[in-house]
Amino acid sequence: MRNRKSGYGCPEGCPVEGTLDVIGGKWKGVILFHLIDGEKRFSQLRKLMPGVTQRMLTLQLRELEEDGIIQRYVYAEVPPKVEYSMTEFGRTLEPIILLMKEWGENYKKLVNKKEQENSIN
Repeated sequence: MRNRKSGYGCPEGCPVEGTLDVIGGKWKGVILFHLIDGEKRFSQLRKLMPGVTQRMLTLQLRELEEDGIIQRYVYAEVPPKVEYSMTEFGRTLEPIILLMKEWGENYKKLVNKKEQENSIN
C-alpha cells in the first residue's frame, strides 16, 4: 500500500478518507468503471478515456495496482502485451462505482433540466 498524507480533513483513520485516497482523483473511478467489464490493455483505456494523458494514465494505474485494486498481467511475447484487470478485492468497489454512474446520470438530467428552464425564462 502507498504511503499517504491526509488531505481531506477527516480525523485520522476516517474510512471515507481512506476510500477517497484509493479511488479519488479525476481518472481512477473512470478506470475502474471501464475495468468492470473485464481486462483492458493500456491502449484500450486510452481510447476509452481520450482526455487522459499517457503519463497520468500510467500513474493512476500504478497507484491502483499498488493499492491492490487492479492487477497488471504481462504476457511473455514480443511485442509485449500488458493487460489490466480488477483484483478480487477491487471487485468489491463495483457496486460503489455503479452507484456513482447512476448518480452521475441523475445529476446530468437535473443539470439539463435546469438549463432548459433557464433558457425558457
